[in-house]
Amino acid sequence: MHLLDCSDIIARAWKAYGGEKKIKTIADVSAKVSTNYVFKILFTDSTFILTKLSFFGKYEIFCEDHTIINVLANNLPHPYQNFLARSLTKNNELFTYRLTEGIVDVWVVFYHAVDIKEKMPRRLDELHIKALGRELALFHKACSGVRKILPPSSINVIKDIEQLLDILCTAEGMSEHGRHHDVISEQCHIFLNNLEKLNYRSFETIPVFVDWNIGNFSVTADCKFYSRWDYDWFRISSRVLDFYFFSRVTSDIGDRTTFSYLPDTLMEERFLLFLKEYHNYYPLTEKEILFFKEAYRFFILNYVIKHGNYFFTPIFAKRLQREAYKLYFNQIEEKLDTGKILKALKI
Repeated sequence: MHLLDCSDIIARAWKAYGGEKKIKTIADVSAKVSTNYVFKILFTDSTFILTKLSFFGKYEIFCEDHTIINVLANNLPHPYQNFLARSLTKNNELFTYRLTEGIVDVWVVFYHAVDIKEKMPRRLDELHIKALGRELALFHKACSGVRKILPPSSINVIKDIEQLLDILCTAEGMSEHGRHHDVISEQCHIFLNNLEKLNYRSFETIPVFVDWNIGNFSVTADCKFYSRWDYDWFRISSRVLDFYFFSRVTSDIGDRTTFSYLPDTLMEERFLLFLKEYHNYYPLTEKEILFFKEAYRFFILNYVIKHGNYFFTPIFAKRLQREAYKLYFNQIEEKLDTGKILKALKI
């Protein structure tokens, strides 16, 4: 990706869009722990938009996800009608630009910039934690209310894991994961078997954004959701997929720049306080609580193992994958006590 002239690609995309404004500067504002590329386009009239360049996955899925998110953003009720960053459209359809030249296959989407208010503190107090529990519950409930009018999604967590099993059988997959083939395969089958036992296909599925670190959303002074951006891990799935990152946000350690993905935060009293407040506004079911283990397992299998080399820079990806084999999988049964959560929620 570093060999591409990103500014030139963005300029081509803007020309294809037919925008009348003239570009003054294009600045890289990407997160440095990720392989994703985000740019700020400043126009000569001092206004700006954001754009993302992607070369990971399938172009069709990229378009599908952003189309669903735009429909969601345009149909969420008050107070979420301006919560999500919208993509630019042309002729009433999501606009994307795809460049395919030689071995290059990259695509671009433009975003309207959202207003940003308060960022949550690096370590939350109990009032913050309870407020976040309430806000996520109300946001999930709003997403549930519009789920039936959203365009269909062609991917789900079951397909994701089945794809990982298929990858393990390829030469490329053997080269990348060969040493750990048996461990990955075993964890995939545990996941699929447990979803069958839980009758996961009967779960309600809603839009979930998975990665809720405090750099991805802002709140009002009284801790109500105000704006949200960064859609790299978007899924139509069980709401439980959103909880792991909130356990990290609410953890006693707080936000950190050097991170691991241990399951410990899901068992902290601070996260249980978050869940209790969430449960007061949008009650969870027993099966959803039992799904916590599998939601965490899915996160490690899909985002750390399967796609880690795309979502993280090489130094982060290698460390997180190494920790997955040594720690994360083993600790699912050792440390994740869903009985404790059921008891805390009086289910």
